[in-house]
Amino acid sequence: MALSISLVVLLLIVVFMLVQKAGLKSAHALVCVLLGFYLASSSIAPTIDDLTTNVANMIGDVDL
Repeated sequence: MALSISLVVLLLIVVFMLVQKAGLKSAHALVCVLLGFYLASSSIAPTIDDLTTNVANMIGDVDL
């Protein structure tokens, strides 16, 4: 659960920075948010969740 909240906060920061610095329009950001909601309720959602979990685990296993 903590990982998903952290990922949401990270993505929110990225979108905010894109709106502020890179010229992303608010309407485009809203379309991306809506796409995320529709993807979350689609049949591909478990695959996306598995992919992000596996990538997070791979990053967590890296020893620096």
